[in-house]
Amino acid sequence: MSQLLKKVVEVVSEVLIEKEFEVRLILAAILARGHVLIEGIPGVAKTLTAKVISRVMGLNFRRIQMTPDLLPSDIIGGYIYDQRSGSFVLRKGPIFTNILLVDEINRASPRTQSALLEAMQERQVTIEGDTYRLEEPFIVLATQNPVESEGVFPLPGSQLDRFLVKIESSYPSTKGLIEIVKRIEIIEEAYNNLKPVLSREEVLGAISAASRVDVDDSIYEYIARIIEATKKHRTLLIGVSPRAGIALARLAKAWAYLDGRSYVIPDDVKAVAIPVLRHRLVFKPEYEIEGVDPVLIIKEILANVEVPRP
Repeated sequence: MSQLLKKVVEVVSEVLIEKEFEVRLILAAILARGHVLIEGIPGVAKTLTAKVISRVMGLNFRRIQMTPDLLPSDIIGGYIYDQRSGSFVLRKGPIFTNILLVDEINRASPRTQSALLEAMQERQVTIEGDTYRLEEPFIVLATQNPVESEGVFPLPGSQLDRFLVKIESSYPSTKGLIEIVKRIEIIEEAYNNLKPVLSREEVLGAISAASRVDVDDSIYEYIARIIEATKKHRTLLIGVSPRAGIALARLAKAWAYLDGRSYVIPDDVKAVAIPVLRHRLVFKPEYEIEGVDPVLIIKEILANVEVPRP
């Protein structure tokens, strides 16, 4: 890992307690130019995690608080009439940024959620027939609450598939909880004093460097066998798409880069397989009713797929 990225981790750790793995996953996703879905109950620092990382990365940052009455134009913008010039001018929405925090994404209507699809996949938006490219990097960090069922709209599979990773933000340990409660004033002060430790140019340079990490053909074959195994698993209705394989390869490269290596090893693929695949699995109805844990299925697949030898 470069010294600058190590500095990011050190600074973030002053505010976020027991979030090291989540922080590393988000950093890897940014280096892989992928979007992140953070799921967890209220109060486990989902929004704080996204805001802290955004602040230290030195990138333009905007936040959208999703509500059922939010319209697509509230996100992407639109043309408004300017009385002074007598013409219509573009009012850009908050999506024109580098890091977009979409808080409680599942509270927005499907119509509004769909406004994000083009931006997440094509990194562009279309407003009344005119297409506008988004500045690089463009990353969506979305949060959602998995336990509330009133006033929420579950994300469709097509939108879930646009997220490179899904992170399940969990409770801290007893030790971590004590540290949070004991040091809350210090943590809040540290957050208020956060300063960027990277510039946009440095982030773009790290993204470029991560994309050049070498992947041996045996690793590509390993990824392909993992993807193929999802098509044959007894609990799954269909296998994951090739996009999942692309996500595995890209995130494994970023993971290797964070480890300071210029090449990917099988352990990199294993390390990122669960966050890449967990939200892409489609279970047969009988297993979905039983509430099968996708993490256990992914671990079973990884255990049964032969690992390439050096």
